[in-house]
Amino acid sequence: MSPQPGHDKRSRLLIDLPHGTSGAARREVRLRAGPLSALEDPSGDCDLAVVGAGIIGLAVARELAERHPALTIRVLEKEADVGAHQTGHNSGVVHAGIYYAPGSLKARLCVEGARLLYERCERDGIPHERCGKLIVATDGSELAALDELERRGIANTVPGLRRVDADGIRELEPHARGLGALHSPGTGIVDFTGVARSLADELRERGAEVATGCEVTEIRTGGRRIELRTARGEVRARHALFCAGLWADRLAVACGGDPDPRIVPFRGAYLRLRPERRHLVRALIYPVPDPRLPFLGVHLSRHPSGDVLVGPTALLAPARDAYAPGRVRPRDAAATALWPGTWRMARRFWRTGVRELRHAAGSGALARAAARYVPELRKGDLEPGPAGVRAQALCRDGTLLDDFAFSATERALHVRNAPSPGATSALAIARHVADRAGRELDL
Repeated sequence: MSPQPGHDKRSRLLIDLPHGTSGAARREVRLRAGPLSALEDPSGDCDLAVVGAGIIGLAVARELAERHPALTIRVLEKEADVGAHQTGHNSGVVHAGIYYAPGSLKARLCVEGARLLYERCERDGIPHERCGKLIVATDGSELAALDELERRGIANTVPGLRRVDADGIRELEPHARGLGALHSPGTGIVDFTGVARSLADELRERGAEVATGCEVTEIRTGGRRIELRTARGEVRARHALFCAGLWADRLAVACGGDPDPRIVPFRGAYLRLRPERRHLVRALIYPVPDPRLPFLGVHLSRHPSGDVLVGPTALLAPARDAYAPGRVRPRDAAATALWPGTWRMARRFWRTGVRELRHAAGSGALARAAARYVPELRKGDLEPGPAGVRAQALCRDGTLLDDFAFSATERALHVRNAPSPGATSALAIARHVADRAGRELDL
């Protein structure tokens, strides 16, 4: 018998808790309940289909379920559980909004999203910590860029941001060194997979369905429905929202959307400090980034798991799920290689590519990069760590799209680019998408 919405094991355990049960207790029950179970038969009609059960897709579905409680909503996820890709394969950092151009969507939605995220974590007992971050300038050539980051952070209303000198760096991070730094006390770390599970739980409480193992393989539009053929049957919806991350471009094109920009996958591999050397890093230590690139450089960051991560690398990947270094998917590799923007980007940033190859070749180069601001760190302090794949939108002209991007097709809206700080911004992105859906879709 198929579980009814809101009555699977996980949701039943949550609903039956006494009124006033603490967020921490609710979180403990969720963890004991195990992974979400898949609907036996997710096919059929609904008002709204949300494709992708990463943190953004779940947040969008939750926001619309709250605003429009009469809607029948079905979330379709290709993997066996929620948060399986970028949500569950990142550094766990809650960004404060320092880096982004004032007035951009990233700037606005990151600051708002961090506030909403912390509020949700505190309410639901999701592990998190506002541990703070230092952005460290190690030589005089970086001070002007640090000034610009300070200007942006102030313009973006980043809470508590302040400039510190060399003594201030040592006070906050005793093993770090630099000429000056920005300190962001509101930057933190969180279990983003826990957030995704919390959102999925709430959706089921509200009567929405979360169907896992349900990859969308074909899309047909026309008339008053959008038809989504999946691995487990056909879903017919009045409207659809696509929050598909690494596969966002393919699903947009399948709906009749523009192939520009294309998602190109960048694999980011981390090393981790050996447990006996974790004392070298109290919280988060970042370099002054290259303003031409949407990557933040080699940094040291405490992870919610307790690890201290060093990295990441940033190399074009031959698969959109290249978490293992040897994974190659010919379709993904060809899509990247045949995109004109790939070669235009490569000509522009070939020196950066050579540096990233050195970082990926062994632990020595990453250790030297991190030792610029933590001089005690040595190659022998490092061991293999996790890896993630970033969905980066690349325009045909070779421009790495730096802001969040959204588009529309017949009966559908698409999140086309939401890399870091996408997870931090998820709850604010959800409000943005819901506002647009209210204007452009007949909900």
